[in-house]
Order: sequence, then C-alpha cells, then structure tokens
Amino acid sequence: MATSNDTPANLPAPEAEVGTELELLVTNVAHGGIFIARHEGRVVFVSDTLPGERVRARLTSANHKSFWRAETVEVLDAARERQPHIWASAALERDPDDRAGGAEFGHIELGFQRELKRQVLADSLKRMAKIESDVVVEPVPLGQNASPGDAADGTGWRTRVRLHVDADGTVGPYAARSHRVIPVGDLPLAERMLEAAAPLDQRFPGAASVDVVSPSLGTVQILVAEPDAHGKPKATPRTLIREVVGDREFRLDAGGFWQVHVRAADTLYHAVQDIIDPGMFDPRATNLDLYGGVGLLAAAVGDKFGSTVRITSVESDAHATDFAAENLAEWVGASVRTDRVDRFLAGLARDASAAERVKHQAATVVLDPPRSGAGREVIDQLAVLSPKQIVYVACDPVALARDIALLAGHGYELRKLRAFDLFPNTHHVEAVALLTK
Repeated sequence: MATSNDTPANLPAPEAEVGTELELLVTNVAHGGIFIARHEGRVVFVSDTLPGERVRARLTSANHKSFWRAETVEVLDAARERQPHIWASAALERDPDDRAGGAEFGHIELGFQRELKRQVLADSLKRMAKIESDVVVEPVPLGQNASPGDAADGTGWRTRVRLHVDADGTVGPYAARSHRVIPVGDLPLAERMLEAAAPLDQRFPGAASVDVVSPSLGTVQILVAEPDAHGKPKATPRTLIREVVGDREFRLDAGGFWQVHVRAADTLYHAVQDIIDPGMFDPRATNLDLYGGVGLLAAAVGDKFGSTVRITSVESDAHATDFAAENLAEWVGASVRTDRVDRFLAGLARDASAAERVKHQAATVVLDPPRSGAGREVIDQLAVLSPKQIVYVACDPVALARDIALLAGHGYELRKLRAFDLFPNTHHVEAVALLTK
C-alpha cells in the first residue's frame, strides 16, 4: 500500500492506475461534496470522508497532471463528526460503485455539515470575490411536528424526487458520480408521503424517468417521462398542483420548477422580504423578478410593499409564466414576460427613454438563476440598467461568488448575506445576498 512517505519530496509524484488503493489523510472540504487529501504532493479529491480522517481510498481517475480522484473504501481513523449514514444504500459498507447518489453528506453530523457548507461558501467568496465573510448556514426546521436545528436528522424534506430508469425498466437513483441506476428500497430524504408512494418495486420498460411529486395540497403525483431522440426525458403532460406559502396559494405544473425542500419556498419568500432595504425600495420603479418561475419571489415583494407595486416577472418557460400571470393577478402593477433573461434585459436597456432609465436606476431587482448562475452577459446587461439594489438568490456558492465579483466590477458591494441549509445530508447550500452601489 502506498503512503505519503514512499517518495522523497524533491522527486515528482509517480503515476498511478485507476483502482490503486492509497492511504490518505483528509485535510479539508472542496466544492461539490468532495474532500481534499495529498499524496506525494499531488491533490487527491476523495468522496465519502471528512476532514481529519485517515482513509484507504481507491483511485477512480489518475490521468490529470495536478490532481487525482478517489473513493473511500475504509476509514482507518474516523473523525468525531462521523455518524452512521442516514441511507444504507449510500453507506460506506457498500462498494463505491454501488452507493446511491444524492446523500453525499449523510455520514456527517448535521451541525458539522453546515460548518462545511459555510467553509465552502466563505472560501468561494474569498477566492473569487475577495470578500471575507462570517456568514452562518442556518438550519431550516421541517415544521410544527419536527424538532428544529440539530435535533432533526435532516431526512423527510424532499418533495420532489427523480427516479432514473435502467434498460430493463428498473428505477432508482443514479450511483454517485455515475449514470448507473441503483435499485433502492427506501428514500429517507423524501417527504414521508412521497416515500410511501414512490414506485421503487415497479418496472417502467421504455421510460426515461419517473418523477414523484408531493405538493402542499392534494395527492402525490407520479410522472412517467418517455425518452426523446437523445434518450433524455420528454416533458410530461401538464398536471395542475397547488403549493402553499403562508396564507398564499400558488398554482403550477407538477413537472415544473418549485423549491425541493418542504419549507424552502416559505424560507426564501421571507428571506427576500427581510433582506430588501425598504429605504431604497421604490414601488413605482421598474422592479424586476428575473428567472421568476411561477411568481414566488415577485409575490414576496408584492406582499411586502403592497398591491400597487410595479414588478415584472421574467421567465423563459411559457408554462411557468402562464401560471405566474395567474398567481400574480391580484397585484395591479404586476406583469409577466415569457423571455430569456439576457434578451429581455438587452431590450429593456436598448428601448428605454430618459424617463424609463430613471425608473430602471431606482429599481429593486430579484434574481434566482439556475445552478450555473447568471453569468457575465446577464450581469453586464443588468449593470447597464444600474438598479439601486439587487437581491441574488443562489443555490451554488461558486456561481454566486463569481457573479458577486462581476457585479463588483460595476460598482456593486455585498451588503448582506444569509445562507440556509435547504438540502440537508447533501453538499448543497442556498444563499440570499443583497448588493447595492
């Protein structure tokens, strides 16, 4: 077995083959649910471990000059934050090839999961945006019948689960870092009604995926998607469901986007309301809700500042905007546009009169982009409008830090930042940021 003492430090690290097993000391966390060790000077990204552990790990990739990838096969010295995995199908006792994906932090005590997520977010901001942050990742209680914070085990929160389908019709999650379907007998992260209804013991020959959706109101929906010409799931027939946030009801398609955690929509609705600076908010300005979906965050703004608030929700999915128009109908000043955000912003800047440019500059803009972030083109176009304040809702810390750095180039500073553990037992973290000039 190779160890870090086999080769003198002044010699280049030797090459290795996939399948080679190494003894590694894990030092810290990296973005993406993996951890960092070093072997004779070379970085090794390791899964299924945590900082402070000494593990035996099997190489899965060894063709990159600066780093390798490996999977833990045995823990030699366990960290005190290690716990029995919350999902037996993803546990260390299984061969790495047979571990179900989707619960990559399930072997880590819940409070320490949040600390690791905080470290990734803080490191991303420091490296990419040159910002020192003392942000805390806040727990999200599951509701009246669940214990808040660390008393909960981080299960029972997923209201949407996609089951993939193998060639013989077997369903299940993909193996970690793979597209191989793993049959499972339970879904501990899923909301309990969803888990009970999930067709884990059924076969779906010829299908591409099976989505199981548990809405706030009504019964669990099972959506079977056929493959398109490229083998990807086709859109399923539209099925109306209703989601509730506080006293407000939202209508949407069961196959459309909605926050996954049972309390996520409510958490982000209030977080957006709380982070907007009311002294900088102008209800008559060209306020925007970008990547607006079915209108959740536009509704948060309207409920906070009154029914006459002027706000336009922009979303490229025509089905979602149909529902957004319905969900925002009570606000006199609300409008909905079906368009790509970059194209909408370009047109807004191009066609603005002098009076409209003043309204753009007085605006509050809320954006909730996909995991990849808004990106340079959208940030540059947004900067042309020069809104007074920007509320950025992010599900990826690296994309958020990159876009904050881009906004800094246009004179925007990060004023407030909150982070929420909306994906317990995974590496994902949600953040809400306020930026102003």
